[in-house]
Amino acid sequence: MTDTLRLHASAVAVDGRGVLIRGASGSGKSSLALQLMGLGASLISDDQTDLTHETGGILLSAPTTIRDQIEARGVGILNAKSVTAPLHLVVDLDVLETQRLPVPHQAVILNQAFPCIHKVDTPAWPFAVLQYVKGGRSDTE
Repeated sequence: MTDTLRLHASAVAVDGRGVLIRGASGSGKSSLALQLMGLGASLISDDQTDLTHETGGILLSAPTTIRDQIEARGVGILNAKSVTAPLHLVVDLDVLETQRLPVPHQAVILNQAFPCIHKVDTPAWPFAVLQYVKGGRSDTE
C-alpha cells in the first residue's frame, strides 16, 4: 500500500532534490517558490502538494488540477512545467529563525525525518535556501 498525503504547501526542485515550502495562507510560499525558480529551480507544485511514500523516500508532485501553474500575486496564474522530485528539505515559513547560527531542525513527514529550515528575514534568504539544497550545512553533512 502506498501512503499519500496532500499538504497545503508549495514545492520546487533544485538539482533533482525536492524542497517542500509550508506555511499558513499568505505566508509567502508562492513568493519563495517563484524566487527559487528565478534562481534556476523547477516548479513541482504551488499551494497544494502531494507527498507519496515510496521505497527510499517521499516523492513530491502536483495534483492534476493545478499541475503546471503557479500564482504570482498581483500578476496572475503563470504557466510553469511541473516536475516531480524526492523530498530533500522542508522550509517552514510559520517559524521565524532568530539565531544567527541555529541548531539543525527536523520535520517529520510520513514517519520520516527531513532537514528543516525556518524563515529568515533577509534578502539573501532565498539564496541561502538554494545553497543549502545544493551543498548542505558544513556542520551536519
